[in-house]
Amino acid sequence: MKCTVVFLVLSMVVLMAEPGEGFIGLLIRHTGKTYIQLIKMLEQLEQQLEQLEQQQQQQLDKRSLNAFH
Repeated sequence: MKCTVVFLVLSMVVLMAEPGEGFIGLLIRHTGKTYIQLIKMLEQLEQQLEQLEQQQQQQLDKRSLNAFH
């Protein structure tokens, strides 16, 4: 009987808590922020990769021009 009462009381406490106050809310917020940070990092990496590819292409173009002269 005591276990049943404790279970019911704890269930009520959990159900009455605000969604943002609990562990799950904290987890969701941090997961969302982390996801956004990862997207930004991927975008930056893509830009850096494009820049490197452009630099490599420019170097290859210079070499091909120098080879013809």
